[in-house]
Amino acid sequence: MPLAYHVVLGAYGFWLPNDPRGSWSDFVGSLELLRFGAATKIATTRSVASVAHDDGLRRAAKQALKFPVVRFTGRQALAVAQGFRQACEEGAYVAFACAVLPEHAHLVIRHHERENTRIVGHLKSHATRKLRESCLWNDNRPVWSKRCWKVFLNDEETIRRAINYVEKNPLKEGKPAQRWSFVTPFDPPPRHHH
Repeated sequence: MPLAYHVVLGAYGFWLPNDPRGSWSDFVGSLELLRFGAATKIATTRSVASVAHDDGLRRAAKQALKFPVVRFTGRQALAVAQGFRQACEEGAYVAFACAVLPEHAHLVIRHHERENTRIVGHLKSHATRKLRESCLWNDNRPVWSKRCWKVFLNDEETIRRAINYVEKNPLKEGKPAQRWSFVTPFDPPPRHHH
């Protein structure tokens, strides 16, 4: 049983099923997108974001989407985080790290009895509701990609690495570090020596 999960919630259009760098999808559900190639399923849990690829092809595929690609403004990102906070309080989820970026969000969440895909659905629905309540989203465009990317974290070291990765993510995009009130510092249980 994993101790925690690192989940990546893509905003609509963030990572397509036929992304030339690879994806976690088995199929391309849109005929318009299929023109740009079949699904590029890979099995790695490592990030492939920096893999060299045909950027023009990836951008052209995004242009073929039914709706424009979602890019959160700063105010929208704040509303998304507020929605995450509400979901964490309601579901009693413990978040060890969170970063909300223009096209995606990262969270490191302690293992919970609820299945991780249900937790992600809960987070997304509260974030979407908060965007609408804040009058920052008033059309019928989808906010999120259907699926999420998740990595099971089985020991303290991988949890610390994931937290570090999430905390540094905004800096990599030239944005300030993010501190959210609902994030709990990771404090592993003491080891018992015999």
